[in-house]
Amino acid sequence: MTSLGVVVPGFRPDVERLEAYVGDLVDALEPAAVRVELDDPAPDTEALVRDIDVAPLSVNVAPVRRGKGAAVTAGFEALDTDRLAFTDADGSTPAAELGRVVDALDGADLAVGSRRHPDATVVGHRTWGRRFLGDGFAWLARRLLAADLHDYQCGAKAITADAWATVRGYLYEPGFGWDVELVAMAAALDRRVVEVPIEWEDQPGSTVDPLGTVIDLGAALFTARHRAKRLGDSRLHDAIADRRREDTALVDRTTETAIVDRATDGRGDIDRR
Repeated sequence: MTSLGVVVPGFRPDVERLEAYVGDLVDALEPAAVRVELDDPAPDTEALVRDIDVAPLSVNVAPVRRGKGAAVTAGFEALDTDRLAFTDADGSTPAAELGRVVDALDGADLAVGSRRHPDATVVGHRTWGRRFLGDGFAWLARRLLAADLHDYQCGAKAITADAWATVRGYLYEPGFGWDVELVAMAAALDRRVVEVPIEWEDQPGSTVDPLGTVIDLGAALFTARHRAKRLGDSRLHDAIADRRREDTALVDRTTETAIVDRATDGRGDIDRR
């Protein structure tokens, strides 16, 4: 019997919606752990999230906005389960649909939820601009990466603990580019990646700037391709890397952040007792 841990990264979440969603996740998936990674919350928001009384929920609060990738990485590193999954705090991926993504790990190392797969169902309205930018990014990613998917950025993914141990040291992107980097590194390391068409519900009130995010994603995509090529022993990309300063992997940055967090009293202030 496998155990499941679910990470829910949140930046200024709707607490009422988050509470209902966490309850749905527990009912549908029966996870061993659910961990909310909360970034830079207002004091009242933090208090409300900490008051959510749903077992087995834990809440980790960062005093700064780390970014989605850094938050999910910190959450995965804190869990000790056979399978790891993450999902967006707005509940766009219904709990039962995340369960289908997790179940796909029976035959894969990384399972990727997909809103753009021909068999997926999108409920609600997405603006033409968001659809166009998202489809364009997916089209380009399919041509640059080894993983041939319809959707690289959907906020519903699951990975085995063994595969996470393999890819964790190759992830650098702290923001939304982390998703495509995770897929790219898993494929480059010969891990089996599968795409799972899901029902996805568009939620209003997103804090994401579509145009700015796509520009950032484009940069992250080319960086992920570069790192994937290096794993394939590309002399060209090795030569390019020799001219660049080596970055610090997220898992190492997460450790440094955790040291700071342990020195705080939970409000983001240094505990000097």
